Amino acid sequence: MHVFEGHAWMVWLGVALVLVAIETLTVDFTFLMLAGGAAGAAVAAAFGAPPAVQAVVAALVAVALLAVVRPWLRSRFQASSPTQLMGTAAHVGRSAVALDRVTPEGGQVKLAGETWSARTLGDSIEPGEEVVVDSIDGATAIVSRAHLVGG
Repeated sequence: MHVFEGHAWMVWLGVALVLVAIETLTVDFTFLMLAGGAAGAAVAAAFGAPPAVQAVVAALVAVALLAVVRPWLRSRFQASSPTQLMGTAAHVGRSAVALDRVTPEGGQVKLAGETWSARTLGDSIEPGEEVVVDSIDGATAIVSRAHLVGG
């Protein structure tokens, strides 16, 4: 088939672009490495290599990228993704201020700009005192008196 004769590099480039588009859906770096192989074949085709050589270049470059670059990329992206607490778990350890008396039976605190139901597991806390959120039980913050550093 002589339709692509002299334009094989464009076909390989098109294959590379399709593989990159597939990569955006998988985000696994496999199709990106295959696209690198297709780009290598495009370069070989641009220099006039026969189709068999283009295919071998594509395979060698793709295998090399899969073996060397892909593991490195995956470890870099996984290591740079810190675990972020969301929802109520993000409030554990935060400071709050008692709005009224907080006892084991209940009370209210100002936490992250919002009024929360709160209770203690022991001593009562007076209005205006700083507290620390120890845990969240449903929609209630379990708090304890904040201990001042150096005090």
